[in-house]
Amino acid sequence: MKINYHRLMEEEIRNIKKAGVKPSLLIHSCCAPCSTHVIDVLSEFFEITVYFFNPNIFPENEYHKRLEEQIRLVKEMNLAYEVEVIGTEHEEETFYNAVKGLETIREGGERCWECFELRLDRTAQYASEKNYDYFATTLTISPLKNAQKINELGIRLEERYHVKYLRSDFKKKEGFKKSVLLSEKHDLYRQDYCGCVYSKKEAEERMNEKN
Repeated sequence: MKINYHRLMEEEIRNIKKAGVKPSLLIHSCCAPCSTHVIDVLSEFFEITVYFFNPNIFPENEYHKRLEEQIRLVKEMNLAYEVEVIGTEHEEETFYNAVKGLETIREGGERCWECFELRLDRTAQYASEKNYDYFATTLTISPLKNAQKINELGIRLEERYHVKYLRSDFKKKEGFKKSVLLSEKHDLYRQDYCGCVYSKKEAEERMNEKN
């Protein structure tokens, strides 16, 4: 059965407001453009820390470029509540080990799901170790990502690490459109491939086919 995860998030936020608390939230971000609307929506209700763990990003200078944009965005948003950004080292070998044997799988397939799990697992683990109330991900903002499966993964990790996973489907209610507008407002760098060397090659192939 298809679940409306956006509605579940709204219900969770209503309960938080009723309780009169502002819980801590560690949110995995894949890039600054994807985090724009997400941070804008959630910063009123949560004490947010953005966790930039994306060992899939290729090459290394691309990783640092996206991390720098994430840091710049948070500074420029002038939020009512402070948001911290934690950037990890570029652990490319961690990614290659996770997807070993899946190198030829096309984007959107099993290799991507191993990558998602790698990044969300580390986020949930860190949230548990540092006693965050919730963890979440910006991945559901993308129309190209399966929010149902991402949420199922998040729920499994909630059970594994005993930290609440914030259900979401951030693209709902024009969330993706709003993220694009906010990205334009802040003149953010928008990459033309998802992140890894394999998605980069596929993007280059698509471009060559058009030319």
